[in-house]
Amino acid sequence: MGKENKKKLLIYAHYYAPDVASTGQLLQDMAEGMLDVFDVTVICTVPSYGGKISPEYQEKKFYYEEINGVKVIRIAVPEFTKTSKVSRIKNLLAYYFGARKATKLVGEQDYIFTISQPPILGGMLGVYGKKKLKASNGSSPLFVYCIQDFNPEQVIATGYVKFKFILDIAKWMDNRSCVKSDLVVTVGRDLEQTLVQRFGKKSVPNHTIINNWVDEKEIHPLAADSEGVEEFNETYGLKDKFVIMYSGNIGLYYDLDGLIEVMAKFNGAKTPDGREVVFAFVGAGAMLKKLEEYKVEHSLNNIVFIPYQDKDKLIYSLNAADVHWCVSAKGIKGVSCPSKFYGIAGVGKPVIGVLEKGAEIEMLINEIGCGKIAEPGDYDTIEEIVNWFIDNADSSELAEMGRKAHEYLLGNLTKNLSINKYKKAMLNNEQQLLQTSTAPAESELRKEITA
Repeated sequence: MGKENKKKLLIYAHYYAPDVASTGQLLQDMAEGMLDVFDVTVICTVPSYGGKISPEYQEKKFYYEEINGVKVIRIAVPEFTKTSKVSRIKNLLAYYFGARKATKLVGEQDYIFTISQPPILGGMLGVYGKKKLKASNGSSPLFVYCIQDFNPEQVIATGYVKFKFILDIAKWMDNRSCVKSDLVVTVGRDLEQTLVQRFGKKSVPNHTIINNWVDEKEIHPLAADSEGVEEFNETYGLKDKFVIMYSGNIGLYYDLDGLIEVMAKFNGAKTPDGREVVFAFVGAGAMLKKLEEYKVEHSLNNIVFIPYQDKDKLIYSLNAADVHWCVSAKGIKGVSCPSKFYGIAGVGKPVIGVLEKGAEIEMLINEIGCGKIAEPGDYDTIEEIVNWFIDNADSSELAEMGRKAHEYLLGNLTKNLSINKYKKAMLNNEQQLLQTSTAPAESELRKEITA
């Protein structure tokens, strides 16, 4: 399809490549995966996920780039510290108001896609774009709001903000974003239940479920003696160790300060085949310093902290683990869906799930049979599960769990499968079809997607 026949899609991404935020990586996959049928523009911040901003992004208000065929408008934002609420709020507001200004630069857009990041503001940007922009046929663009996390429910669960009147306003504003959207997408069954509960007896906005994904061509199983995995193990002292890994944001939503106390009990532990047991944290976040201090205070030799890995190195770090953690704190069910599970399944590794019953990933792990699960806060059961994995480190059961995870992913959770679901959901939306039913380009798009 020629570029002149493509519908235009605007994505508000907050973080985008090369930032290592999981949502930024998902949105890069989506933007590039949509290029066969859409002309895609992304509005995002300058690279800043870690809080620091490189000098080449400190001179102007906007930066125009093209990455793999996607037009990118980057917004200058101030640096921030993840442990400082004030600096984070300043950074988020700078993105929000900068994105509003950047919206005026993109011209006609037929579709707007945004996620629930930054909290509340992501949805508000979608509403703003729908109001300010026009589609090529003169109508308003179709607005798709993807809820990766429900807020203010998430901050309530973690106690990050405690002023009720602020939380009530935030929920009202996010509900408004849902109502103003043409389609709400949730990334799990439990999140769909939260959406329905939010609106109670009122009409629930048009919605569907589309899971997150992993690119199976980039993230896939590798042998332990493959060059990249061996180099990673050598670099971080993991060679010949039994590695239980947490990979991702070391943030507030995972009860990591509780889990590290369980890990401390295995200081000096070995598997039946003689390997030392190591707990590896790969990433950064607001809890990292506290965990590092705990390690020093308790003289723990079985815990290793490893920096975020670039996207092209992630396959090696994920494959270096024998078992992966997939955890959420209590109260997160129906609020957030830990997408790290998809990377774990991508490399075919078993899972220790610390997840509430009925959460999307808890249900998936049980349905697939690829790990063992405990409720958040049930440290005795978590300890028993860790013990089980150590005692069975040399058995075929772990490999079988990993095989089941990878097999399920290939059939259900790959990038192309999920992105095609988005294309179909967007192009088949009733309201948009009514508005563009006579447009030959739209008919051509639908034929391409359903072929």
